[in-house]
Amino acid sequence: MNTLWRIIWREWKRIASLPAHYMVLLVLPPFIFFFFALIYENQHARDLPIAVWDQDHSTLSRKLTFMLEETPSIHISKQVHSSKELKTAIQDGSVWGGVHFPAKMEQQIKSNHPVTVSLFTNSAAIVPAKLVYKDAAKVIIMGGSGVVLQKFTKKGMDKEEAIALVQPIKLTTYPLYNPTFNYQKYLAPGLITVILQMMIIMVSVLLINYEYRTNSMGDLIKTGKGSALKIILGKTIAHLFIAWINFILIVGIIFPYFGLSNWETNGNFFILFTFLALACIGLGILVSVLFKDVMFATDVALFYTSPAFVFSGYTFPRWAMPWFDQVYAHAMPYTPFLQGFFKIYYMSLPLTYIYKELGILLIFITITFPAAILIFSRKIKKMTPVNAISL
Repeated sequence: MNTLWRIIWREWKRIASLPAHYMVLLVLPPFIFFFFALIYENQHARDLPIAVWDQDHSTLSRKLTFMLEETPSIHISKQVHSSKELKTAIQDGSVWGGVHFPAKMEQQIKSNHPVTVSLFTNSAAIVPAKLVYKDAAKVIIMGGSGVVLQKFTKKGMDKEEAIALVQPIKLTTYPLYNPTFNYQKYLAPGLITVILQMMIIMVSVLLINYEYRTNSMGDLIKTGKGSALKIILGKTIAHLFIAWINFILIVGIIFPYFGLSNWETNGNFFILFTFLALACIGLGILVSVLFKDVMFATDVALFYTSPAFVFSGYTFPRWAMPWFDQVYAHAMPYTPFLQGFFKIYYMSLPLTYIYKELGILLIFITITFPAAILIFSRKIKKMTPVNAISL
């Protein structure tokens, strides 16, 4: 235990003294976490500028325009008079989309003739386009149904019968876990955790090979009494402690400050995060013992961790990716972490629901650490006289 503690204390001093360690683990995280959370400070995409092309100029078209303006996502900012003018406005970025009310729209609806109202959206921005579509479709369908309902009631039909005829099926939607489509609540936690995973791995790939760069490998072996197990275990505990500090920063400061806290899930989140941290440290140390060249090891870690957010399924379902991309996704610890994170953070499910994800992370841990210890132990034997140091 004394040997293990000396390694831990030695590693903490290296973290505090080496810029490659303290900048990535202690200085940058608060700024990066606040930066990502501040990007989505507005939380919702509201009042998106929309153009209206009204060829009907009727009471109905004016009423529908007013109803569109009252929706959360839409702000009528421009009136246009042709399809060319509407498309030009979308292309120059002055509006996000447009609505076209055709000529004689109200008259056609009252005559029981089908009418086509056209909705144009800038689908290069997927989420705003969907928000505009959702609100516009609701208003237009409601407005058209209202005209028909008014016509039936004027003819003496009972209102309930008229409603049943106009709208035979009622649809009630229940958006779960992020019902307000809050950008900050959805994207900020994912970006923060994926960046933290990258930071842990990027520093972990320096835990062994950087000792050569600083000419301190002999001191490390001496402190650890030549035991690869004690050296790797001590360094792991030291960096796990730093990962816990960043966890406290996230759940104790960042999330509460931006209103993202889900206090009842913090215990389960801590367990899941610890498994992720250990998996990342294990991967980093394995790379560190495999490649003595620091720059090459860093490049390998950067290549491995950079696509984690894309391949994790956070913004696009993994099952829709090509099979080789799915294989790559499952080769990263962030993928099972994300699956478990959704369950415990957004859905507030108990720990029993993420046993599978914890099991996958445990596989990463049980493969990387023994492999790293075995490889490093052989390297220590080559660096020291036979039987000079007890392994």
